[in-house]
Amino acid sequence: MGKKKPGKTFGQILREKRIEKGFSLRKFAALVGISPTYLSQVEQDNVDPPTADRVKKMAELLGENVDEWTALAGRLTEDLPEIIHEAPTEVPDLLRAVRGLTADQLRKLREQAERMKGEDD
Repeated sequence: MGKKKPGKTFGQILREKRIEKGFSLRKFAALVGISPTYLSQVEQDNVDPPTADRVKKMAELLGENVDEWTALAGRLTEDLPEIIHEAPTEVPDLLRAVRGLTADQLRKLREQAERMKGEDD
C-alpha cells in the first residue's frame, strides 16, 4: 500500500480561494458569519474547520463544490446522517463495498441506482 502525499489543508485551500476571488479576510468572515480572528485561525490551521453549515456557505461564496469542501473540512453535509439513519446497516455496508472504486465506476453505480429508483415510481 502506497503512502498518500500530504495534500493542502482546508485552511490553506480556503485562504488561496478567498484571495483568488478577491475577498478580504474581514469581508469574507462577515459574509460567512464568523469573526475575522477565527477565520484567520482556520486559515492557519490553528483551529478545526467550522461547522458543515459554515463550510457550505464558504464553498457557495467561492463557487466551489459543497460536498468536496465539506469532506475536505472533515464534516458531513446535513443530509447524510439522516440518509444513514434511514438504513443504518445497508448504507454503511454499501459505502464499505464501494470503497476503492474509481470515480468513473462510482458514477456508473450512481446512475444505476437512479435508474432503480425511477423503476419504483
